[in-house]
Amino acid sequence: MQLDKVLHQSEVAFEQYKTISLADRASFLRAIADQLEGIKEALIPTACEESNLPEGRITGELGRTTGQIRLFAKYVVDGTWLEATIDHGDPGRTPVPKPDLRRMLVPLGPVAVFGASNFPLAFSTAGGDSISALAAGCTVVYKGHPGHPKTSLMVFEAIQKAIAEAGLPQGVFQHIEGGIAEGQALVQHPAIKAVGFTGSFKGGKALFDLANDRSEPIPVYAEMGSINPIIAFDKALGQQEQVAGQYAQSLTLGAGQFCTNPGVIFVPSSIAASFAQNTGKFLADTAGQKMLHDGIQTAYNESLDKLATSGELKWIQKAAGKETGHPALALTDLDTWIKEEALQEEVFGPFGIVVGYDSKEALLQAARSLQGQLTITLWASEEELADQGALISALQEKCGRLLFGGVPTGVEVGHAMQHGGPFPATTDSRSTSVGVYAIKRFARPFAFQNCPDSLLPDVLKDANPLGIFRTMDGVVGR
Repeated sequence: MQLDKVLHQSEVAFEQYKTISLADRASFLRAIADQLEGIKEALIPTACEESNLPEGRITGELGRTTGQIRLFAKYVVDGTWLEATIDHGDPGRTPVPKPDLRRMLVPLGPVAVFGASNFPLAFSTAGGDSISALAAGCTVVYKGHPGHPKTSLMVFEAIQKAIAEAGLPQGVFQHIEGGIAEGQALVQHPAIKAVGFTGSFKGGKALFDLANDRSEPIPVYAEMGSINPIIAFDKALGQQEQVAGQYAQSLTLGAGQFCTNPGVIFVPSSIAASFAQNTGKFLADTAGQKMLHDGIQTAYNESLDKLATSGELKWIQKAAGKETGHPALALTDLDTWIKEEALQEEVFGPFGIVVGYDSKEALLQAARSLQGQLTITLWASEEELADQGALISALQEKCGRLLFGGVPTGVEVGHAMQHGGPFPATTDSRSTSVGVYAIKRFARPFAFQNCPDSLLPDVLKDANPLGIFRTMDGVVGR
């Protein structure tokens, strides 16, 4: 079977790749970024053609992709992510001698990565999941996304050139194609030790269930999206037309095809109708955009049709057509929103719901009714939030990132970013798929006891040849 051959090559390559120095690993990552920049004249128009995304968006996404690769390269050699910890032994301790213990993170093994349809570069072949796995010392088997096959193969070929330049085995990074059956077989293969996924709840949950049904269960880091609520207070809505425009702009950015798209906004009932009307005016002037592919367009249309038959929503702006992703907006009250579970389900596209609330107590009830989210945003003054400790505490339990002002669309790639959240936003709220901490998804703790110094990895040797920060006998230092 071809998959068995691919996974065997990945296992063999892992035995070599996991042993190369941090400096060589970082150099390899930088070579990937260089190779991608070297093919940008052909890569950008190809990605635009396959994804229906404009040139400016893809150009910016390529910059984000190469930027995050170089960020990981820098973080790899920094070494703090290894959590190197040393407790020196004391053979003379009584009544029981104290062993010498040295702990660090080590790579898991071959990792399966599934790319995202909405980010043909930054969340796909050389995207955050693949690069964080490579940075951790894992080999990667990437399943190409059917929405941008040419783009994926071009990036794969660039990675292969970087592999050859680094003198590494080709099995360090491999590319397979296929449909649902091939993806399921990949996750179920005993050589795979972890999975990275960005996409729908249905797809991510299916992979999670498969991984847990294995004789050897493995972690699945699935980022599955959310409705990313905005909670607005009176003062923040003072300039209502301006704020409505800000919401409409975020809602329709990229035809609403972002995992951080703000699909619901809570506003005081006294102004809910007027806010919805003001937002609807902006949406009426916003042209429909071609969505990523026909499947997403069909799913968007079907979601709106299903909501339209429920009778629980007042439609402020209906989608003007079904050939492109036209924006839509509905209005409802808080009791209805809490009662109707379908209103908490993500609609992947430029659709939003304005929910009116009557009191702080009702707002707290709404917060506690939320499912897990990637983000929640508060539009309020500092004074309005002074007595909202219970609300803020409740919201912390429901999301991975809490914003005070601004909009959730736009995710900074850096050291402190948290892009994850409680289920069903992700399958593991302890992880992030953006930022340097994504590397820790693909590593596990390992300890040496009473190991001779000559046999220890450089990370744990007494002399600290890498010069990294470590915890020694409870004290952090070099």
